[in-house]
Amino acid sequence: MYRSALRPAALLLAPALLLTACGGSGSGSAEDTGKSAAAGYPLTLDNCGHKVTLKSPPKRAVSLNQGTTEILLALGLADRVAGTATWTDPVMKGLDKANASVPRLADNAPSFEKVLDAEPDFVTASFVSTLGKGGVATREQFEKLGVPTYVSPSDCSAGKDNDSGGDGSRSTPLTLDTVYGEIRDLARAFGVADRGEKLVAELKERVRKSTAQLDVSDVTLMYWFANSQSPYLAGCCGAPGAITRAVGARNAFSDTHDEWPQIGWETVADRDPDVLVIGDLTRKQQTAETAEAKIRFLETNPATRNLTAVRKKRYVLLSGQAMNPSVRTVEGIEKVAAGLRDFGLAGPAGSAR
Repeated sequence: MYRSALRPAALLLAPALLLTACGGSGSGSAEDTGKSAAAGYPLTLDNCGHKVTLKSPPKRAVSLNQGTTEILLALGLADRVAGTATWTDPVMKGLDKANASVPRLADNAPSFEKVLDAEPDFVTASFVSTLGKGGVATREQFEKLGVPTYVSPSDCSAGKDNDSGGDGSRSTPLTLDTVYGEIRDLARAFGVADRGEKLVAELKERVRKSTAQLDVSDVTLMYWFANSQSPYLAGCCGAPGAITRAVGARNAFSDTHDEWPQIGWETVADRDPDVLVIGDLTRKQQTAETAEAKIRFLETNPATRNLTAVRKKRYVLLSGQAMNPSVRTVEGIEKVAAGLRDFGLAGPAGSAR
């Protein structure tokens, strides 16, 4: 079992994601909606090697992962989401009311039949393995029924290898532009491109404000997602890498390109990171899911209790979603930056270590 139940697989944006109008007349009145193609439709998406055509804006979308669900909710599309599934965390702050109106098909992966019961006209997922063999169903299974599918390009872009084992590996670092690109793509797919631009602008401003005048170039961070016996720790180039680069710090395991390699505690002790960024999960699939359980382990285990970050209690708690490529990666940047300031590490050359 891999580190995440939000997986089936990881999320990385394909630079090649294109949404292009192909053949919409653009001349129909509001009364004609439903009788003829909406302006700008059909819309063709080149997504992860699949040509996906939307004949009209989706009205009954099903989102199979929390990450894609939160994008849709943030775009104000709750009334067009017929179901959601696979959650690791409480919903993003500010989206509680919108989320409450969306049926939860399953806390983890739903069955193919359960999804079909929701009568979807569009299915989205954060990970390739959600819509692949061993996942909810393959994209081809949905497409044979006339249901277009979309996978977060973050998980299928150039540089992401999902066949390398575990959660895959990346030869090219994830950038926030990947997350912003997905937001724009989904906004255009639903015919609300202006909302996508507004959300991207808001996220960029949050990043700018949270990282302004932050000098932590000598500070090392370690990201722990789950599992106490054989912990899943962040490699160089996924969402934690994007967070680390945004704040200007260093990842203790920047020398591995695996998305979430399992690394022994003895190796962690040798690296002795300055700060531990800890996943605070509400799911119950691995050992040490909650931050409380992780900290209890760190402070009592002989291999970890003498780590610098443990002795000085330098813990930054993040949701699981913030540690995957998603709108909440920005939340991760804000919290890590705030933690570094609180620990007195944000001064010249990272000072107070």
